[in-house]
Amino acid sequence: MYALVLPTQKEKALDESLKIMESFPGRRITIVEGDINLPQIGIAEKTLSEFANNIKVVWHLAAIYDLAVPKEVAWKVNVDGTKNVNDFVQTLPNLTRYIYFSTAYVAGKREGIILENDLMRPEGFKNYYEETKFEAELLVEDIKKMVPTTIIRPGIVRGNSLTGETQKFDGPYFFLNMIDKLKFLPAIPYVGRSTALINVVPIDFIIEASAFISQEDEAIGKTLHLTDPHPHPVLEVYRMMVKLMTSKFPKGRLPLSLTRQCLKIKAIRKLLGVEFETLDYLTWNAYFDCSEAKKILAKGKIKCPRFYQINAFHGELL
Repeated sequence: MYALVLPTQKEKALDESLKIMESFPGRRITIVEGDINLPQIGIAEKTLSEFANNIKVVWHLAAIYDLAVPKEVAWKVNVDGTKNVNDFVQTLPNLTRYIYFSTAYVAGKREGIILENDLMRPEGFKNYYEETKFEAELLVEDIKKMVPTTIIRPGIVRGNSLTGETQKFDGPYFFLNMIDKLKFLPAIPYVGRSTALINVVPIDFIIEASAFISQEDEAIGKTLHLTDPHPHPVLEVYRMMVKLMTSKFPKGRLPLSLTRQCLKIKAIRKLLGVEFETLDYLTWNAYFDCSEAKKILAKGKIKCPRFYQINAFHGELL
């Protein structure tokens, strides 16, 4: 395995790679300095000549993932960077698969059922992350006929389905941040009214499914939603989070318009640990069809774990 790493992250990457190799004796990870914002993704010609013929699968996961990211920054990494990676993979003589990680949220503000083979420009986007990932996916779609490509669109990635461990407190964790800060109140209110669904998928499912897909010829040329086929209403999830963290269900309701005004204030956002852009997803009504992904993953008996389920005997949230 060759891992492309920014020069500023090389030491950290070396430490991590050593830990991984200790767990998998006989496997080797080579750290390669580079930068997707540069031609030939920043790899020195001499270095590339040493391993270019060995590369069979390229995984492109590098991106700026931040709902509040400025457009210029997001465009440089997510769009221009992807163009550079596209150019790079087309120079590899023995490439058998190019795996590009997009996001289900390239759908922007489109609502209703979103199909895996849909890549329609929406009327608008909720943030620059969505917009630049859409533009980047268009670039990857253009080279599907020249390179054996699979585009993966995850939903909102959460922690491990068994341990709960997570590396990043965003997405549904913004709710947890807010509830934790407000649990001193006599009651925590609902935020707005909504029939929207929240589509979250555990990291262990994403890893297992992606690894399987990368070895399945049926996935070549496909775009696949790694999303929850049974998403839950966002207010239902919020209700259960409040119950678990405070032992009480939410009471009352804070108007969404008032919440927006409050979260425009940076100090309040920082205090609650919530991004303003998160509010756009509370009332966004869309369902991600994942029929093609389910069909391919069925070969490996891989299913997305449910976000939560109620233990019928004890009434406990699992």
